[in-house]
Amino acid sequence: MTGGARAIELPAALADWLATHADRLDTTQELAAEVVPRLAGAGLFAIGVPAALGGSGGDVRDAIEAIAAVAERSLTASFVFWGHRTFIEYVLQSPNAKLRERWLAPLLSGEIAGATGLSNAMKFLGGIEALQITATPAGDGWQLDGGLAWITNLRKEGFVAAAAVTSAAGAPPAVIAFASAAAGVVRSGDLDLLALRSSNTAAVELQGVRIDEADVITHDALAWLPAVRPAFLGMQCGMSVGLARASLAAAHRLCTATRSGLLGRVEALQGELARAVEQMQAGVQDGRFKTAAAPLFRLRISLAEIVQQAVMLELQGSGGRAYLMNHDRNFARRWREAAFIPIVTPSLTQLQLALQKQAAAAGAA
Repeated sequence: MTGGARAIELPAALADWLATHADRLDTTQELAAEVVPRLAGAGLFAIGVPAALGGSGGDVRDAIEAIAAVAERSLTASFVFWGHRTFIEYVLQSPNAKLRERWLAPLLSGEIAGATGLSNAMKFLGGIEALQITATPAGDGWQLDGGLAWITNLRKEGFVAAAAVTSAAGAPPAVIAFASAAAGVVRSGDLDLLALRSSNTAAVELQGVRIDEADVITHDALAWLPAVRPAFLGMQCGMSVGLARASLAAAHRLCTATRSGLLGRVEALQGELARAVEQMQAGVQDGRFKTAAAPLFRLRISLAEIVQQAVMLELQGSGGRAYLMNHDRNFARRWREAAFIPIVTPSLTQLQLALQKQAAAAGAA
């Protein structure tokens, strides 16, 4: 990688496990309990975390590359990775030392799963959706009521999740953490997804859940969210990057052997992908996306479009053989995985709406 992010090579044991079980991870819930422990055992959650805090060093760009490396083999596993590592990033960027002392070590070891839970907050920040959870003062803390319809990595063996909540009148919204073990936290059954079924994706209801100051990630979501959004979206883009790389690599092999007329298009798209990744990594590194979100939104949209083109080129490179179940199940899986990229929150439609609002506001100024 350019600009300081190191190339990530997955440990052989993990790479082999993902390659062997990618289809089951996508189509069944049988392996949901194994994903977090295997990623943790390979040391992936420590990537981009300061060594002084128990990590292996580097920065968010390295975490993006690690998520991409996993996505090349299984989007389900990378989706879990993204949710978990994004929650770790919240803990790292929180001013609350007590929160960090409580959760960082068990998150890095995979003892507990981390769930980002801030898709609702990111939509709220863009003026797309109201906050879904209320926080009412109660004693020395707050009582939480409400729910979130879709969160990934709500591991049945135990999780901690982030959520943006309304605050007292006149105060900005806050971002808090709540644990599955807390009274009043009700996890639904796994959502009946088309794909990515071993991702522990479910809804959660909060019914009179009590939290205190140690559970507060930030008291000012409006100031904090723009600063963490580049990591949130950058690591999310890692899923697109890895899936596009895998599909283009397959297309390149196929076109070299049988469809050489497509080879130029494949190589041109590989170059476009590399340039988009370089732009994203540079913007994450120099901080420009903290004050200018639009370029990052456009990169997320561009990467999603590259994924769609990549799987189409892989299909064309295979020809009719791709439609045979016994030909290459990796293609069928990538086709399903690619269908998820445009709709993961914030979806392409939501990002395009946000860009339109920004353009309209700029024009009216």
